[in-house]
Amino acid sequence: MLSVEMNERLTRVGKGTPCGELMRRYWIPIAPYAQLLENPVKAVRILGEDLVLYKTTKGALGLIGQRCMHRLVDLQYGIPDEEGLRCPYHGWLYGETGECVERPMEASPRAKFPRKLPAYPVREMGGLVFAYMGPLPAPALPQWDHFVWPNAIRQIAVNVLNCNWLQCQENTGDPAHSVYTHGYFFKYILEREGGAERMESQTHTLHARTKWGIGIKDVTANTTQYGFEKFIHFSQELGAEKDLVRRHSTVVFPFYTSTGGPGSPRSDYQARVPIDDEHTLHITYQVYAAPPGVSVPEQNVVPWYEPPLHDEKGKPILDYVLAQDALVWWSQGAIVDRSKEALGRTDVPIILLRKQLDENITLVEQGKDPLNVFRTGETTEVLFGAGKEPKDWTGDPATYRPPVIGQDYRRMYHKGFAIDDADRYGPILEQIKDLHRRIEEAELARPKPQEKEGALTQA
Repeated sequence: MLSVEMNERLTRVGKGTPCGELMRRYWIPIAPYAQLLENPVKAVRILGEDLVLYKTTKGALGLIGQRCMHRLVDLQYGIPDEEGLRCPYHGWLYGETGECVERPMEASPRAKFPRKLPAYPVREMGGLVFAYMGPLPAPALPQWDHFVWPNAIRQIAVNVLNCNWLQCQENTGDPAHSVYTHGYFFKYILEREGGAERMESQTHTLHARTKWGIGIKDVTANTTQYGFEKFIHFSQELGAEKDLVRRHSTVVFPFYTSTGGPGSPRSDYQARVPIDDEHTLHITYQVYAAPPGVSVPEQNVVPWYEPPLHDEKGKPILDYVLAQDALVWWSQGAIVDRSKEALGRTDVPIILLRKQLDENITLVEQGKDPLNVFRTGETTEVLFGAGKEPKDWTGDPATYRPPVIGQDYRRMYHKGFAIDDADRYGPILEQIKDLHRRIEEAELARPKPQEKEGALTQA
């Protein structure tokens, strides 16, 4: 449990709050770039601030305050210009620094105006727009592996959730939740809603996850270079099939979780971005990589989509993994009162997550940079969230082996298994199926390596 005061410290994200000041030290993903191709002006609310993201007619990006300084008109309805964004009311023009650079119909339209709108640097990487809302100079935009992995196709799932960001992020510090949320609960939903035939294949995700609840000896967690990792230890004496250590998804501080290794046929970053204290922008950045020797279709734009969480009657949709996670997050309430919780032995990673968050808030309060803020300039170095470069980063087609993962169904979307993930709603599903089919054919054509006893698997 946490004290009421500590709960406030770790959850509130407005300007001047401890966690809000921490978050303002990072480049934050705020929107898929593809949304600006549909409409070059978009209202966004991040860290409790109402802003407008725009693309000029020359392609430059800007992020400024939402209200025109003249008569407070909402600039989400503004007109993109070569130099910035014009108010639709009287044409006041705002540049990327928030300065009003032109006031048509005034005596001196280009005279310097004494006030400015809030404005923040924005950058595009991997089809996502990132914003930096902290003190200048801005740190380098880190090139996390999934955003820049070569020979891959991508799509971006976006949802707005009615709960605090930390409830979403704590899920990644909870490896044991899969047993029920994505195991027994999944089974219950399918049986109740007439989808029992989906469980016939033993490759279905729920079968593996229910087994994860048998023979648990311990749950551990330790810090890594970029966040932390966690493990479930299984014991044959306690009922498990064998002694085994299963590694769960990697946490990249402060708001990412990474599932699947980079270079996998399916991996992702999930970003839990605080909109304000009681709402979260949940971004699932999905990557489908091919091994050397297998080509992927060219992507000029990374498409986005919104996986539905409710049907047309307002009833929760619960027959895929992300929707199940979303349910348990928002059903805790807008901001869960952690002073009333009762933690158990499987919550060790959550305790570490909270400790790491508090420690980095303290660093900011001391005037220091927190974890994963890089001051090395505009580096092109790729950062691997798991803490080390995988052997297949520049692999030879003759010796390449796919990463070992615990959820094999996520490499078999061509055999119908996409139905268990949010990916089933994505715009490139047919391309993914074709890619998985060609990956399987390439792997079958190669000699198989001998498996080693006690191999570490990743969920």
